[in-house]
Amino acid sequence: MAQRMKIVELYARVRRAVMVDGMSRRQAAQMFGLHRGTVSKMLLYALPPGYRRKGKPVSPKLGPFLGVIDQILETDKTVHAKQRHTGQRIFERLAAEHGYAGGYTIVREYVRGQKLRNREVFIPLSHRPGQAQVDFGEADGTIGGQKLRFHYFCLDLPHSDAIFVKAYPAETAEALCDGHNAAFAFVGGVPAGILYDNTRLAVAQILGDGRRVRSQMFAELQSHYLFEDRFGRPGKGNDKGNVEALVKVARRRFMVPMPVAGSFDELNARLLEACAKRQQARLRGQTETIAQRLVRDQAAFLPLPAVPYDACHKQATRVSSLSLVRYKTNDYSVPTAYGHHSVLIKGYVERVDICCGTELIARHRRSYERADFIYDPLHYLALLERKPGALDQAAPLEQWSLPECFGHLRRQLEAHIGKQGRREFIQVLRLLETFELSRVVQAIGSAIDLGAIGFDAVKHLLLCQIEHRPAKLDLALYPYLPRAEVGRTDPRAYLRLLSAPTLAGSPA
Repeated sequence: MAQRMKIVELYARVRRAVMVDGMSRRQAAQMFGLHRGTVSKMLLYALPPGYRRKGKPVSPKLGPFLGVIDQILETDKTVHAKQRHTGQRIFERLAAEHGYAGGYTIVREYVRGQKLRNREVFIPLSHRPGQAQVDFGEADGTIGGQKLRFHYFCLDLPHSDAIFVKAYPAETAEALCDGHNAAFAFVGGVPAGILYDNTRLAVAQILGDGRRVRSQMFAELQSHYLFEDRFGRPGKGNDKGNVEALVKVARRRFMVPMPVAGSFDELNARLLEACAKRQQARLRGQTETIAQRLVRDQAAFLPLPAVPYDACHKQATRVSSLSLVRYKTNDYSVPTAYGHHSVLIKGYVERVDICCGTELIARHRRSYERADFIYDPLHYLALLERKPGALDQAAPLEQWSLPECFGHLRRQLEAHIGKQGRREFIQVLRLLETFELSRVVQAIGSAIDLGAIGFDAVKHLLLCQIEHRPAKLDLALYPYLPRAEVGRTDPRAYLRLLSAPTLAGSPA
């Protein structure tokens, strides 16, 4: 330290003599006993720069193998990031394939230095109002009592830093389009331009000249909202760094601890509230809140169309002989009257609609399982009425949970009129095709209380209940019911009651 202080003092004296007192470099060299080149160097630096090596020395043992290492690292640029060589793997290959006899440490240090030099450096960007970025992320959660991995749609507005996040059971084209519908409604308009990665949901093919062929559903979405789409370079997530960061931030802030919700609607209500609350924040380096900057984004937005895009995947198919249609590996039922007909399936995020021509013939909750069967028992009742023997073996009715009064009614019907009672029970079930379950249950209860066990009685009581009129059952229609004889009232019988002696202990 003392030696360095002396050198610094010498630097100061030489520099002052030349730069302040006007002494020439030759005179300063003679006065201080230095070489003129040393004086020139002192004039360039206020402090001694110290020893500077022009290049890092290379181990003689490693030198002959540098070309091999560089070639391995260059080839790694073309493979998946998780399959690239580590320093350890390069060391093993050098020893096994090229006869390297040196140590591991110098190989590791050289590889680390090369990777550091090759790391990409980025330019800070500014973002115009009205531009957006979109991506999907995934996380685990417990939804409806079931632990599963779900996906979440993210839209980021880089100018204002406003965000939108919505969770879905799967990352599908209909989820992508539904996410756009919900995001545009939340931010109050359609961004003029949106940046995507090269997801298969939006890009069907990348041509040799870099042009993208859009998927049909994404092309329909773009035509509906008229935004300009842009796509990042394949494998370059930094092209849309804002939304990439949002995917991570949303997972850390909104999904830690692991979310628990009764349904996706409940989870998405919480996410929407979090996105709205965040708009009151003022981020680092900003003098305005996100909501204040969002106003400039909204001014650059395209207007929302009158109706949102119909976010569904359409598939034409034919109904099977079992009155089923297959969509995404799962089978959904339709009324048996449409067996073997051509239909159009419309797959939404939460439901599946099945249409024949312009008529909606069936609607089911959407299943994200595989090889699942989703039945509506009502679809098979008309056929069961013609084939009542299949009632107890009908798969669509196995999981049908009905109130106990239905079972009671069936037992009564079959006890009174045998096989015909089964058919009448199916007719009672068919009332559910038209009327609410609660009304049918009430009518069955009334019929049982009156002892009028039959389809006609249940239907009559049901219609009277709806029309608010008294029931008038014709017992001639029910020959199996016990007959009750009602005679004329005799006034003398009443008088005999009055004259009868009272019971002991009772008041007179």
